[in-house]
Parts: sequence; structure tokens; C-alpha cells
Amino acid sequence: MDILEKLKLNTATIYEDLSPAKLITEAVKRGEGILCSNGALSIHTGKCTGRSPKDRYIVCDETTKDNINWGDVNLPIEQSKFDGLLNEVKDYLKEKDLFVFNGRVGASEDYSIGVQSICEYASQSLFCRQLFIREKSNNKEEGFTVLSAPGFKADAKKYSLNSEVFIIINFTQRIVLIGGTQYSGEIKKAMFTAMNYFLPFKGVLPMHCSANEGKDGDVAILFGLSGTGKTTLSADPERALIGDDEHGWSKTGIFNFEGGCYAKTIDLSREKERDIYDAIRFGSILENVVLDSDNNPIYDKGSITENTRGSYPIYHINNVKSTGNGGVPKVILFLTADAFGVLPPIARLNKEQAMYYFLSGYTSKVAGTERGLKEPQATFSTCFGAPFMPMNPKVYAELLGDKIEEYNVRVYMVNTGWIGGSYGVGNRIALKYTRTLVKAAINGELEKEHWVEDEYFNLMIPVNCPGVPSEILKPQETWANKEDYKSTSILLKEKFEQNYKKYSHIEIG
Repeated sequence: MDILEKLKLNTATIYEDLSPAKLITEAVKRGEGILCSNGALSIHTGKCTGRSPKDRYIVCDETTKDNINWGDVNLPIEQSKFDGLLNEVKDYLKEKDLFVFNGRVGASEDYSIGVQSICEYASQSLFCRQLFIREKSNNKEEGFTVLSAPGFKADAKKYSLNSEVFIIINFTQRIVLIGGTQYSGEIKKAMFTAMNYFLPFKGVLPMHCSANEGKDGDVAILFGLSGTGKTTLSADPERALIGDDEHGWSKTGIFNFEGGCYAKTIDLSREKERDIYDAIRFGSILENVVLDSDNNPIYDKGSITENTRGSYPIYHINNVKSTGNGGVPKVILFLTADAFGVLPPIARLNKEQAMYYFLSGYTSKVAGTERGLKEPQATFSTCFGAPFMPMNPKVYAELLGDKIEEYNVRVYMVNTGWIGGSYGVGNRIALKYTRTLVKAAINGELEKEHWVEDEYFNLMIPVNCPGVPSEILKPQETWANKEDYKSTSILLKEKFEQNYKKYSHIEIG
């Protein structure tokens, strides 16, 4: 159905499926951004330089009331309030030029969802074109419409909202309504949430993970929240990138949800992350990155936000799996940035431990990823993506456990955070060591080493790994004060146990 007909949206001019060059031209002409020296479009997203989790709502109706895990993460909103906001947004957009993109989410034809984005800004339409898959879905299910109006500010009191910003998902009408924020990550994550809602009904596990494939077709998936290294560690020149953030796991294997990447760029350098650095060129977007007087990006400056971002189509990466599909994973890695500095750089997990740590989703939020967050903070995020997993965590955990058992998948936890002390005292684990450990885990070399059990977390830790100093494999060896290490380990373990009480009803044996 034509979008104007479906939403009864009267507007000035519709620019539909413009090329990147034309969208960039429109964005620059309209004052949305400027071109960097590397050819990328540089934009500022205003006060919203990250997601606004307290402003994300789901319409509660007969379809969703018993299927959504309602609470602080999944906030309900009445259908009548959604209708009122939708009408106000449509009135706001009258006589404005709009930019429309038609594509899909999901590389698998069997499990894709069509998406049509309608954006007030050309730069956001470019984001949709680069992040979603640039082909329409052949799936007969009705697709989603995303309506984004950053310039519209809601009356929070009238609609019982937390602020003038709103991101509302209506699963029944298949509409995402966004206002008050120009942060494009809201569009991406709203559609991720939609996939995470619909796929489990089909026996497909949706995952907040990156994935790559070796020359022999072996697939590895890497779970982790923002800032833990999903994008960085999955961009391996020796392995084809399937995707960097969102995937589904069906009976035939995994598939990417997206057609692009949305990478953090703070401290980005070509020396450390060549693939990502080189991918940011004409057709890409840089968000909130500081530029010098010659429009060169200064990636090590976070004066606007630490959550600087680069979005680009996946084909900007040299070594990619163009189909976006892969086989059944052989290896799973849980990435965590441990701010306490007590978890080992790598540990092997059995099925029960895998489900436990999957449900825990422990990491440290990185400054700037969400509004109001000024420094790293220890947190637990169910399934490594609680804000985007709308159903009961039991659904996702049991799907994961079943697949680990059915396919005999090796599972590891990788700490990309601190050693030698907690945040502020210790140091971040060197990326080169993390890369070496990940490579050894994926290719099976790590399994040849001798393993010992950690004293506090009952994790199996390798004694050696070629290319990695053996002393960093056991965190306590890097702490100057062993009593501090002991007390900190006990403290973190207690935090895990306290957090896990809400999942005590889930069987992981």
C-alpha cells in the first residue's frame, strides 16, 4: 500500500529511494551537515547524542499485552495516545519535504521484514539506506513503516511521556513513530526490537551480536553491548564479515539483519582498526565527530560526546559475506568490558554457564552511549541487549541453550575491559591481546592448552596462549594488592547473584 494512502500523510514533496550522492547533496543543501575531508557526511545530532531508553515505548493492546516483558525497559503506552501523537506528527509534517527509503530488515528471505522509512531529514534517510538492506522483502508478511520527525517536540504532560522525545513501536499496526531526536540509532534499534519480537514465534533466535566466517565456512558469533568490541573484533581481514550487530539464528544457520555497520569511532585509528577507518568515506555518515579547520575528523576528541559514530554500507568493508547469510555457528563469544577488573581475558563456558551469562549480560556502559551517562558504569543487560529484547528473557535463553546443545557449540567469555585493578586504577586490556585470544578460540588452538578453574567464578581459564603474556590470563596475577582483588571478586560475584534472582524460574540445567 502506498505510504501516503496508508498514513493519509499530506506533504510537499516525496523524495523516494534517492542515491547516496543525491541524499548527501540534499543534506548539505539543507544545512544538515558538511562533507569531511574523507568524503563522509558529518552531522551533529543535537542534544540527543545517544539512545534515550526512558523515552522508548511499546503500544499495549490485545496483541502485545501478554507477550511483552513490561517494566522499566519496555514501557507501555495506550493506543489512544499513540494515535494522538501520530496525528500531531502528520500535521507537523504537512508541506514539508520528506525522504522515503524502501528496503528490508533480514538477509534471509524466509525471515525478513519489509521496512519503509519516512524521514524529515535527508541525512536520516541516508542512514536508513546504508544500514538496512537495499532490497525489498519478498516475504508476504506486512512490513513496517518508520516515521521520523526530529523537529517535532511532544507535549510530555499531555501524552504522559518522560520528555519531549519519544520512540514508539506499534507491533499491531507495524509502525515506528519517532520524534524529538535526530540520533539515528533509534531507527536502527527500533527495527531490531521488531525482529526480536516476531522471530521467536518462528523458532528463530534473534541476537545482539556480530558474526564472521572463515575460509572453510566456519561461523563465529560475538555477543556484546556497545563499546565491548563487537564491531572491532568481527572486522577480521582473515574472516569474512557477515554483520556487526544484529543477527538471527534459524535451523539453517545465521543471517544478518542489516546491510551496513554503525561503528563507534572514539579513538579510531587506521593502525588499530584499518577496516573500519577505511570504510568511512563518501556515502558514510559521521555523527558528532569533532573536525579540525580543514574538516579532518579528530577521532580522539570526545568533546561533543564519547558516543561518536560512523555509519556505512557493509560493502565498504573489504572482506564481507555479500549474501549476509552463514551456516550454523561453531563458536560463540560473549564480550564484556569488566570495569571491576576481575574477570579473565578469556574463559570457557559450558551450556549452563553460557545461559547464565547470557541472561546476566554483564558489562560496563561506555560514557556517551546513553543520554546523561558521563563515565563507565557496571551494568547487567539481559541477553546482551535488554532494551531491544521485548519478550520474556526465558524465550531467548531457552532458544540459545537448545541451539548450543543441538549443534555442540563452543562458548567463551572474553573480557575486553580492565586488568590490574578496577576502572580508574587498572588498565584496559590491549586490543592486540584480545584479538590473539579471540583468534585462538575461533580456530580451536586454545583448546589444546591446559585449563584451570577460577577460584571465584568457577570459570575455566587457559594457562597459556601463544602471543599473550601468561600473567594476564589470570587476573589476580596483575593486581598489586591480592586482598583487594579477592574482595572485589566477591563483590562482583554477589552482584551477579543478586541480579540473577529475577531469573531463578528459568531452568538452565
